[in-house]
Amino acid sequence: MADVKDRLKGATESAADATKSAAGKVGEAAQGAKQEASGVIDRAGDMAGQARDKVQEWAGDARDAVQNAGDKVQRWAGDAYDYAGDTAGDFGREVTSLIRKHPIPAILIGFGVGVLLGRTARII
Repeated sequence: MADVKDRLKGATESAADATKSAAGKVGEAAQGAKQEASGVIDRAGDMAGQARDKVQEWAGDARDAVQNAGDKVQRWAGDAYDYAGDTAGDFGREVTSLIRKHPIPAILIGFGVGVLLGRTARII
């Protein structure tokens, strides 16, 4: 019986040692997984920060492009306005000069255009 007790005690101690060893390995594996997860989280955070910086850079570039386009359109509109004003002024000076050179035909043409407009307005 003492022999069975000694064997049982040895088997129990052997099982306890194996359990402790397995628990230690599990603990080491858990610690390694924790460190690896921490590394993944850090890399994900770095990538998110880089993505945020890139998006901010692109937004700034887009803002600059839109502002430049707006400035170009404003300059174009100003140039078109100036050209139209100059052309209208030149036309007005030419008509005035023509009327001063030929006043009688200008009055007759004006009268004829007025009659045509009056008849057109009565028809409508």
